[in-house]
Amino acid sequence: MAARMRRWIVEQSFASGVGHIGSALSVADIIAVLWGAVMREPGTSRPGRDRFVLAKGHAVLAQYAAMRALGLLDAAAFSSFCRDGSPLNVHPEHVVPGVDASTGSLGQGLSIGCGLAHGLRLKGSPSRVFVLMSDAECNEGQVWEAAQFAAHHKLSGLVGAVDVNGTQALGKTRDVLDPGPLAAKWKAFGWDTGEVDGHDISALLRAFRAKPGKRPRMVLARTVMGKGVGFMEGKVEWHYRNLTPELAAKALKELGGGGK
Repeated sequence: MAARMRRWIVEQSFASGVGHIGSALSVADIIAVLWGAVMREPGTSRPGRDRFVLAKGHAVLAQYAAMRALGLLDAAAFSSFCRDGSPLNVHPEHVVPGVDASTGSLGQGLSIGCGLAHGLRLKGSPSRVFVLMSDAECNEGQVWEAAQFAAHHKLSGLVGAVDVNGTQALGKTRDVLDPGPLAAKWKAFGWDTGEVDGHDISALLRAFRAKPGKRPRMVLARTVMGKGVGFMEGKVEWHYRNLTPELAAKALKELGGGGK
């Protein structure tokens, strides 16, 4: 699933002329695991489904690719990404069936997840809430207010994941505003915390399937910006840069035949 998603991300990023491709490739494995194997009935309208909040909304092509892989979006809808009149924009829009929250303002996604998890618990729902964030997003004070809220209310139905790729829009995260030892910080804020290789499918499955305790859980997933395409990997420029026809062909050749 992740292999197909990466090819679709490259194809559609090139077709639409919209960047953020490196970020979408960074989280492809995380989203494939969550949507393909961990979450219950994701993207449906069933009340008992698990909810998903893509806090780093600029990586939405990865979410749409997962929805396409699961048949929640057909190929025609997916190919409308960022075209005039399409609801599939550069950040998630809740008007798209299967999208639980509109996001894009970095730092707000975890607060949305807290509200959803708290409300679902008050309703007696078994549904869980998964929030996928970025490491640079941990620069935002609102993230830590939400972290305190979740720990205080013991929101055990809330599972966060941080895409720790070490890059952000204008540079390396350690140079722009170093978040420091994230595992120690999340633990200090009262979260059950684990660290994994964010491209190791088995490790991700174990981390997300860990038996829930009485605290919210945070999975710190170490990833590589632009994973799967050699000339993009670890390069800050691919946060925004668009593909040329030549580079698109080169990227698709590297990714192989995983797209159809």
